[in-house]
Amino acid sequence: MHLDPLALHRQFPLLAKHIAGKPLAYLDNAATTQKPERVLETMKKFYEHQNGNINRGMHPMAEEATVLYESARKTVAHFMGARHAHEIIFTRNATESINLVARSFGETLEKDDTVALSLLEHHSNIVPWLQLSERKGIAIEWIGLDAHGRIDLDSLKKILKKGKMKLVAVAGLSNVLGVATPLQAIIEMTHAAGAKILIDAAQLIAHQSIDVQKLDCDFLAFSGHKIYGPTGIGVLYGKQELLERMPPFLGGGDMLESVDLLGFKPAELPRKFEAGTPAIADAVGLASAIEWMGEVGIEAMHAHTKELIGYARKALRSIPHVQILGPASGDDLLGCVSFTVTGIHPHDLTEILGREGICLRAGHHCAMPLHKHLGIPASTRLSVAAYNTEEEVDRCVNAILRARKLLYD
Repeated sequence: MHLDPLALHRQFPLLAKHIAGKPLAYLDNAATTQKPERVLETMKKFYEHQNGNINRGMHPMAEEATVLYESARKTVAHFMGARHAHEIIFTRNATESINLVARSFGETLEKDDTVALSLLEHHSNIVPWLQLSERKGIAIEWIGLDAHGRIDLDSLKKILKKGKMKLVAVAGLSNVLGVATPLQAIIEMTHAAGAKILIDAAQLIAHQSIDVQKLDCDFLAFSGHKIYGPTGIGVLYGKQELLERMPPFLGGGDMLESVDLLGFKPAELPRKFEAGTPAIADAVGLASAIEWMGEVGIEAMHAHTKELIGYARKALRSIPHVQILGPASGDDLLGCVSFTVTGIHPHDLTEILGREGICLRAGHHCAMPLHKHLGIPASTRLSVAAYNTEEEVDRCVNAILRARKLLYD
């Protein structure tokens, strides 16, 4: 299926915006994607015509809202290849999904049990495990990187041989280096060692199709706003047998089967992990985004972003004094590219480009350990979505050249 990014571009109201008289070139999609008119209209319709609180009411609005919410869960389950819809837990974002695992599955761990993380991880997949270490005395092992910035499988192998490994938690795609993780190999190695695995798919979900059954991962987390859906809705996939054994994460309305003065009985999956009124409209909006992606052609979207990030890498390499972080080439490079420009602080560069309507990201990208490993305090990141074009990348490259001339001359 052929993808026409300009036709897609016209479906996103915000992308028609101009800054200082110049058209917006939004290249910060690893942070959040923009939302198509389809998703905005779906959420507007929900609040205007379908709003009600789920599961607890017998009146028509409550029943309609419940049907829409559970239909959204089924849409997500199909999108991910989950065996059962109740293996899909709605959260606020990937961060909350990972915290849920750390707080719930983590309660089953004992002192000196080990969790392994990689140096590629976002803080969201580091801090919850550091907190668990402080709380329960678990050990944390760090999987090293090779000279190109890819996960070193030999490093993981050595860690797994030490024993007491209970969980390996890794990003499916680095939000800094744009390098995909060899998930199948890591999952097989992890399971062979008797441990479970969690995949932080916040970045990968937008650039590669995921089938959790084929992967055989135990947990997988992502955020809806990375795939053209609303903020405030995330997903945790967990294998049924694991979720059933885990204690509830939060207590309160709707996660209960019964309560008395001496205790309570949690509800069945998935309600067990969805305390309180959930983000109903946002779940419906996420389902709308997934359906929209299916109509556009998910594989075509992935092919376009992969080709475009390759184009961006080549274009950036043509700029004098630009250093691209991570591997120079490879079929596993997706979604984003981070770089530095000698003599220009990333914050200054992105501020200058922002005046021309070109939106990039600067900083440590919530990956301080990785930046420390690379020996730099910050970097600039360009990240693409299906609506981006080569012309926008060219505008960015030309703006960087002008910024160098401005600051050097």
